[in-house]
Amino acid sequence: MNLAVCGLFAALIAAGAFIKITIPMPLTDMHFTMQWFFVLLAGLLLSSNQAFMSVATYLIVGLIGIPVFASGGGPAYLLKPTFGFLLGFAFAAWVMGFLNERMHTTRALPMMIPATAGFVVYYGMGLIYFYMIANFLLANPIGWKEIFVVYCVGTMAPDYILCVLAVVVAGRLKPVISQMMMYS
Repeated sequence: MNLAVCGLFAALIAAGAFIKITIPMPLTDMHFTMQWFFVLLAGLLLSSNQAFMSVATYLIVGLIGIPVFASGGGPAYLLKPTFGFLLGFAFAAWVMGFLNERMHTTRALPMMIPATAGFVVYYGMGLIYFYMIANFLLANPIGWKEIFVVYCVGTMAPDYILCVLAVVVAGRLKPVISQMMMYS
């Protein structure tokens, strides 16, 4: 059952990549996608390990060349400054799962704590990776402030709205998922 659930969430995250709005930017385009919504659900509904494995499976599938990322797939994706946001999905899912395992709640307000922590991890990882790739690999100097203002601010508010929406959906699904996992 755990393998099936991880596969299901990996597939949902992949499907979320194709529901997107492309935002043209100077160095590389940014995409607002529904991937984050499904990562949030994984983190809020599954254990920390299951949530991490779901996202890791999605990342591995994309890195071996299956075009499940918003702009394709393949190992060259590791060299894109925006790959850090995808990598952030995995760590955010683990953090949300970890916090959720300790909180045992289906109420919206407490569930916003793991969602917000995941949001911070997701954007933090994205910023750090973007900075490292742009400045050290692509030799295209760009500062932290510019990365944050140009590449993050435009998607942060919609992504946080997805946090709220995911908390509401997870609150409804959590009792059903928990019971289903108990009988597997």
